[in-house]
Order: sequence, then C-alpha cells, then structure tokens
Amino acid sequence: KNACIIGIYFGFFQGFMPLVGYLLGISFQDKICSVDHWIAFILLGIIGLNMIKEALSKDDCEECSSGSMKFKDMLTLAVATSIDALAVGVTFAFLRVNILWAVLFIGVITFTLSSIGVKVGNVFGVKYKSK
Repeated sequence: KNACIIGIYFGFFQGFMPLVGYLLGISFQDKICSVDHWIAFILLGIIGLNMIKEALSKDDCEECSSGSMKFKDMLTLAVATSIDALAVGVTFAFLRVNILWAVLFIGVITFTLSSIGVKVGNVFGVKYKSK
C-alpha cells in the first residue's frame, strides 16, 4: 500500500511538472525562439550540475530520513523532487516534444520505479537494519 501511495505522489508530480513547464514555455516561445536552443542547453546543464551536487552532498533532510507518510511531508517531497521536471518541461516546449506522450511516459516510469524502490528498500532495510 505504501509503495503505491509513494508511487502515485512521485509519478503524478514528475508527470505534471513538465506539463506546467511546457505550457509556460509555449507561452514565451515566440518571444525567445532565436535563443531557445541555448536556453534548453543552460536549463539542462543547471539541472545536471544540481543533480551532481546533490549526489555528492552528505546532507540528509529530516523528511527524507523520518519515513513519514503524512500528506504535507509527501507533498513537499514530491514537489521538491520534481522542480527540475518543470525546467525540463520548458525545454520540451522549445524542442517541440509531443508533451502528452512525454508526460505519460515520465509519470508511469516514475510511479513504477518509485514503487519498486520502496519495496526493495524495505527488503534491504529489514535485512540489514541491525548491521
């Protein structure tokens, strides 16, 4: 049950945020069409650098380690982890991606992998908790 709930939160927001970014990007597309490829490059570069920085960071947020399933905590985590997807959505607008397929694909894959991650994490957590 928890794996599905977490999958729904993360899958929904990972799929929804690119749609929001896409709609924002489309609204500004005619104004910045001449430099859209540079904007896409910069946004994806910033996202990549931020992901590397977070991977190398030793900080653990309280919400991440508490295991809380409260609505507020789950909403905060789902939105926080999908902010980069908003920027990707803006990039999709400049690259003229079929947004419906992209959003569906991102949401389903995120739901699936998040659910599997919770199940696998639970198995390993139980097995290695005492160690």
